[in-house]
Amino acid sequence: MPHSITIAGSGRRFTAGDDEPVLEAARRAGLALPYSCLAGRCASCRATLVEGRIAYPNQPPVGLSADERARRQVLLCQAVAVTDLVLAAREVASVADIPRRQLAARVEVRERLADDVMRLVLRPARGERLRHLAGQYLDVLLPGGRRRAFSIANAPEDDDGGLELHVRHVPGGGFTDWVFGGMPDGAILRIEGPLGTFVPREDSERPLLFVAGGTGFAPVKAIIEHFLHLGSTRPMALYWGVRHRADLYLPDLPRRWAARHPAFAFVPVYSETPPPGERGGLVHDAVLTDLPDLSAHDVYMSGPPALIEAGRRRFAAAGLPEDRLYYDSFEYAPDVIAAVLAQRAGLAAR
Repeated sequence: MPHSITIAGSGRRFTAGDDEPVLEAARRAGLALPYSCLAGRCASCRATLVEGRIAYPNQPPVGLSADERARRQVLLCQAVAVTDLVLAAREVASVADIPRRQLAARVEVRERLADDVMRLVLRPARGERLRHLAGQYLDVLLPGGRRRAFSIANAPEDDDGGLELHVRHVPGGGFTDWVFGGMPDGAILRIEGPLGTFVPREDSERPLLFVAGGTGFAPVKAIIEHFLHLGSTRPMALYWGVRHRADLYLPDLPRRWAARHPAFAFVPVYSETPPPGERGGLVHDAVLTDLPDLSAHDVYMSGPPALIEAGRRRFAAAGLPEDRLYYDSFEYAPDVIAAVLAQRAGLAAR
């Protein structure tokens, strides 16, 4: 039977069906609760269980520590209601104002930014526009119900209806193999969006810290461009973690931002073979070396799950309140992971 779920504070209420994840029920009801990976790893959808009982039908999510579970924190993308619930959860009101849509889009630009990164610009058909907020993403809809999620890399103010994506090549991943191989000029894609709650919060004058790993730069780029468009005078710092210099696929863009914004700092961090005189190591370590006290900052972080997990815990230990850390975790779709592992197994057997 359906269970009633109430958000403490706002008093907003919705119902969840049997075996329906709480987050999915909230989205169906038009509520915008934070989320990212939808796989129980990143903890973006974390909430506190005030009243009631939940269950995890598949397996306990890995995105919560023992201490967080002891404090009755739950991950809404995996939890289902066993009883009526009262939850303490952040709502992202701005996201709720934009409807999610499906539409066709033509690939207008296909530009290689690095050996394994392709810039696509999609143009919705028939003069339509996909309204979105900086930092959100869209799904490319594929046959068989499969989806591929890509962040929208341009801010809404800086586009003319086009949607910029930064696509990393995953060998063995059918869609990205096609993007880097046989995709014809003007290909038509079916897309759905906007999705995600990794969006700017404008109700603060605190310094802004942006942390990106790899193509996690894409949504961070959009959010930075949004704040620049607003004429924000807040201090901004971007730490972009990559393996090698060649992986820094838009190196001149942050320098242009610095020319526009006198309080903007850009720190590239190389985990392997750093160029002479530049920073080496892990990007979150570089942040904490320079900024050991984050209590006065707002932090936006985007990249692979390992970066999100390490940054989330280390930044909290450096004094950052959890409600001032916004993050987007990049996760491969399960069928892509299976294909990549199968390809690697085949190569190893040769």
